[in-house]
Amino acid sequence: MSEKIRVAVVGACGKMGREVVNAVVGAPDMDLVGACDVAFTGSDLGKVTNVQGLSLEIKADIESMLADAKPQVIVDFAKPFVMDNVRLAMRNGVVPVIGTTGITKDELNEMGKLAEETGVGVMVIPNFAIGAVLMMKFAAEAAKYMPNVEIIELHHDKKLDAPSGTSIMTAEIIDEARREAGVEWEKPLGGDDPSRGEKRCGVQVHSVRLPGLVAHQEVVFGGTGQALTIRHDSIDRTSFMPGVLLAVRRASTVKSLVYGLDKLL
Repeated sequence: MSEKIRVAVVGACGKMGREVVNAVVGAPDMDLVGACDVAFTGSDLGKVTNVQGLSLEIKADIESMLADAKPQVIVDFAKPFVMDNVRLAMRNGVVPVIGTTGITKDELNEMGKLAEETGVGVMVIPNFAIGAVLMMKFAAEAAKYMPNVEIIELHHDKKLDAPSGTSIMTAEIIDEARREAGVEWEKPLGGDDPSRGEKRCGVQVHSVRLPGLVAHQEVVFGGTGQALTIRHDSIDRTSFMPGVLLAVRRASTVKSLVYGLDKLL
């Protein structure tokens, strides 16, 4: 039997971090060896997350955790995103799998350069849900024939960034599909008014933040006498875990920057 993948979780006690802890502990081919969370430093991870049979000290910083735990992969859902954590992990031969959004283009570019320098891969996944990946794929196909489109993304009220990483990636994919197809879209009147949302890649993106929501997105296409809506709903954070485990399992094969779960499917 091959050795288990040694995994650590950064932001282990947040809502997403707790789900990752549960998923990794339940995966037969993985071993949870480390955890970081500034809010619960020194506490026992098993007691904080209520995971039976788990006993692991929560570290205050990633440097000490890497030294003690020696993971092969870190899953990073810490908020806010800290680029120094990525630099430290990659320079120590550890592959970061990043679910935290709000990452800038400059940071993505730096990750790509770090991968070239170190030979260590890095994954930035705006949305780990398989259904969300399909939603983006279907939206790209629809954009070739119905280029007039807007995005409405809806998340819980504790989400720090807006627009979401998923909506930004969707807009980028739609823009690429329209360009490849050589189609033009009509620019609506009043497109520069703040009430029309933020424009990304020629697509208006509207952000909703309310309690009771998890992660939802509508891509609304309009054409002559018709409309098409493609919607994805994550009604529970467990929807992201198959994608997280997929990324961890593929980490050893990645030697560059991977942006988006679709690159792993």
